[in-house]
Amino acid sequence: MRIVLDTNVVVSGLLSDVSVPAQVVDLCIAGDVDLVVDARIVSEYGEVLRREELGVEEDDVGDFLALVDYAEHVVAAPLALTLPDPDDLPFLEVAVAGAVDAIVTGNVKHFRPAEGRVAIPMLTPRQFLDRLAGR
Repeated sequence: MRIVLDTNVVVSGLLSDVSVPAQVVDLCIAGDVDLVVDARIVSEYGEVLRREELGVEEDDVGDFLALVDYAEHVVAAPLALTLPDPDDLPFLEVAVAGAVDAIVTGNVKHFRPAEGRVAIPMLTPRQFLDRLAGR
């Protein structure tokens, strides 16, 4: 399965080893799920994960960013869509360009375009794990 992983899932996954988001991050690290990114997403991961107030361990940040080096990198075309949070648009653009199976996010509502449609499933970490398990 190929996914775009929203930054909020990565942060949650790295902050709690036993959480549902951590299970999704672990699947990416193990290579059981293919992560799709572009330079904008990689930059956001690095910037957000290094925010001191989040308290993500630097070793965990480094390990995750090393994984991202092996992710599938795409060049995404701009989409003529408006999202509730404009910072989420790169994730949607990469999902479309990479023809992924899903965007995994803790903020599914943020990916509902005000206008237009995109045929990419938006799944919470739990929904993603359930789909992966065939439930």
